[in-house]
Amino acid sequence: MANTRVYKMKFSSVYPLYIQKAEKKGRTKEEVDEIIRWLTGYGQEELESQIEKEVDFETFFAEAPRLNPNRELIKGVICGVRVEEIEDPLMREIRYLDKLIDELAKGKAMEKILRS
Repeated sequence: MANTRVYKMKFSSVYPLYIQKAEKKGRTKEEVDEIIRWLTGYGQEELESQIEKEVDFETFFAEAPRLNPNRELIKGVICGVRVEEIEDPLMREIRYLDKLIDELAKGKAMEKILRS
């Protein structure tokens, strides 16, 4: 499976890139963390623990306490692919996160990003 490289990437190596992308556009690390917590159900301490343990994406999502049921409301294109059409469940979760970070960087209001 071609996606296994992505699944084995350490979440802790991509996390700073999410923050960097957000901060370049005037957003904050706290907003990135809020998005991740909303999507996965991790508390802040649990999120920090996952980062410290250097888990891969596969483990990060497998151990997520409670994937938000509203994540299925996330629609749109990321990397040229419609997220709602991604068949592989783990890749869809990863792309949901990418899409939310993109929306943050594009200046969308947090209420809309979190599908409130």
